[in-house]
Amino acid sequence: MKNYLTVEEIAESIGVSKSHAYKIIRALNAELAANEYITVAGRLPRKYFEKRWYGFESDGGENNEHKERS
Repeated sequence: MKNYLTVEEIAESIGVSKSHAYKIIRALNAELAANEYITVAGRLPRKYFEKRWYGFESDGGENNEHKERS
């Protein structure tokens, strides 16, 4: 699994246009930069996207729903 998502992957995963996905990437990268993280234009760390968009962090492939029930 790749560590960074591309604009195409984000657009497809949440069902928005590429231009809207770029806006999301810019906004989330700005949050990261404000916290002194290094960012890559047009890319977003997968774990950060999942945390901010879905409200949970990636757990390396386990089902998060199952993990919460345990």
